[in-house]
Amino acid sequence: MTLRRRWYSDRSTIGALTLGEFACFTLEDRVRAPGVKVQDKTAIPVGRYRVVVNFSQRFQRMMPLLLEVPMFTGIRIHSGNTAGDTRGCILVGKWRAPDWVGDSRRAFTELFPLIDAADDVWITVIDEPVVDNRQATGGGG
Repeated sequence: MTLRRRWYSDRSTIGALTLGEFACFTLEDRVRAPGVKVQDKTAIPVGRYRVVVNFSQRFQRMMPLLLEVPMFTGIRIHSGNTAGDTRGCILVGKWRAPDWVGDSRRAFTELFPLIDAADDVWITVIDEPVVDNRQATGGGG
């Protein structure tokens, strides 16, 4: 999986998640300078992380978990709409607008079986150059 962060604001970061092709949009907390972390308000560092599926005490269900994220623990991929829902995690959605992703439960319902069925899952997180954040879209770009 590749997460390309493309739309940045002072509250959140929106990206596009691909599994060969566009799968969904993502929403994370805002990106900060390398080494800077504000608890529950900072996106994870760029990098490549192994993803496993295990039981989440918080969500009371099986969920994807990113392993060995520097300065972070418990980073999951799950549904949600705004940075207030992330706590450092990666939210997924079918639609995007500034600081928001929508139809999140459907996006997670479609994505989870693909992650769960795979033997060896990794996610690469990339920061791309700033893109105009004003135009909302339902497609892959």
